[in-house]
Amino acid sequence: MDDGTDIFREQQAVDALGALAQSNRLAVFRLLVQCGESGMTAGGIADRLGIPNSSLSFHLAHLERSELISRTRDGRSLIYRADYAAMNRLVGYLMENCCGGKGCVTELSSSLERITS
Repeated sequence: MDDGTDIFREQQAVDALGALAQSNRLAVFRLLVQCGESGMTAGGIADRLGIPNSSLSFHLAHLERSELISRTRDGRSLIYRADYAAMNRLVGYLMENCCGGKGCVTELSSSLERITS
């Protein structure tokens, strides 16, 4: 019996992949992954990637709605961080049943856990 979980997971994957299917958003997400837990301010992202602030706000909001990044306030600054758990869930969903269940996902999961630890 389907309790809607599979449909929900599928929709989350579609939303996340849709958010990443644009070059500026993909660049922002990759930069935030590289920054690690320290994250980066919107101004730092704009400077590093050369994206105008008005466009960057739109892209950051899109990535936030897809739950790939999070935002916290530090004084007057907003700090953006990649959500590693969401990224791992997306990769796990994409790799589910890979290789006919022969164990490659276990290896991938272990390597992702090491990267984000």
